[in-house]
Amino acid sequence: MIRAYSDHAANERTFLAWVRTGIAVIAFGFVVEKFNLFLLTIASAAPSDMTRRLQLGPLGHYDGLALILLGIVLIVVATFRFFRTSRLIDDQEVHSIGGARLELFVSAALALIVAVLSSYLVFD
Repeated sequence: MIRAYSDHAANERTFLAWVRTGIAVIAFGFVVEKFNLFLLTIASAAPSDMTRRLQLGPLGHYDGLALILLGIVLIVVATFRFFRTSRLIDDQEVHSIGGARLELFVSAALALIVAVLSSYLVFD
């Protein structure tokens, strides 16, 4: 039997949840990027009055790329956290987990990107 098996299993479940979230964010970034390409194609073939309505806004070219990069960052951070937590579980000493600043920053960036995209879709 593995010592602290339940702790290791919980660590692995948490890691896999973060990886799934990162993959979902990357997939959403690809969808946004393809939608931007679709709108640019329509805008180039449409009359000029319709082109103004199909403009992507100031973040139109970068929001999909930002989501893709943020998803990759989520997976990398999750991997480092998984190995660090695994090492701390195996250690005999009692450790306190440090601040979650990086996780809060990545979560806030993701929430900001989603809020900007949502407000753009609602108000435009």
